[in-house]
Amino acid sequence: MGRSLRWAALVLAVVGALYCAWHWSAWRYRAGMAAGFGARIACSCRYIEGRDLKSCKADFRGLEGMWMVRLSDDGDERAVHASVPLLAARKASYRPGFGCMSDAF
Repeated sequence: MGRSLRWAALVLAVVGALYCAWHWSAWRYRAGMAAGFGARIACSCRYIEGRDLKSCKADFRGLEGMWMVRLSDDGDERAVHASVPLLAARKASYRPGFGCMSDAF
């Protein structure tokens, strides 16, 4: 019984790894889009509207996949960093006269 259980676990691990490998590029693309959107919207919320970052995160409620986006504020640069762990990170900075601009990576 123990040997067949090990084989089943090995097969499940291989299938899981193949599934992740197959979908990885699509996940990275969507994570990049979500992080970029989150950074830009949170930057506008923070530096144009003057709200705190916690209330800005509430603006994403109901948007698919945005629950994974983590936000952090850089007050010295007047920028917001957004990331989806292990997949993508983006930054948007406030520039007077232009508003919040996504920084190129």
